[in-house]
Amino acid sequence: MPYCTACGERVDDTAAFCPKCGTAIPRTSSPGPGYQAPPSVEAAAPSALGIPENVAGMLCYIFLAAIIFLLVQPYNRNRFIRFHAFQSIFLTLAWLLLHGVVMIPWVGWVLWPTANLAFLIAWIVLLIKAYQGALFKLPVIGDLAEQQAAK
Repeated sequence: MPYCTACGERVDDTAAFCPKCGTAIPRTSSPGPGYQAPPSVEAAAPSALGIPENVAGMLCYIFLAAIIFLLVQPYNRNRFIRFHAFQSIFLTLAWLLLHGVVMIPWVGWVLWPTANLAFLIAWIVLLIKAYQGALFKLPVIGDLAEQQAAK
């Protein structure tokens, strides 16, 4: 079976285009003995970055790791990782800002446990979505993170 030269996906012998990426498959003579197929993109992704993109995105939700991923190459050039790092930083800043606001006596004491629970649930959802490889955006924070990741 031939392999796509663009994405490394196995392609049926009779296919004219790659079913994964749509690249045209050039027809050449069959490979001789000793031919080795190129590694798939999935196998190459971890070695290109050091750790898989989805794991790095998930680790961004640990505040210090987010800052490190924004400073270290090649992670700081990956849009997916940059998005999750910025969203993590903005979520932490929002949590700290809310912490200062809800420390008002009586009202803040009632709202603080609820706010902490909401931030914990959001953090867990973001961890799971990043691990799944999704760009899950929080309402306001996600838009800001997307703008920063695009720069």
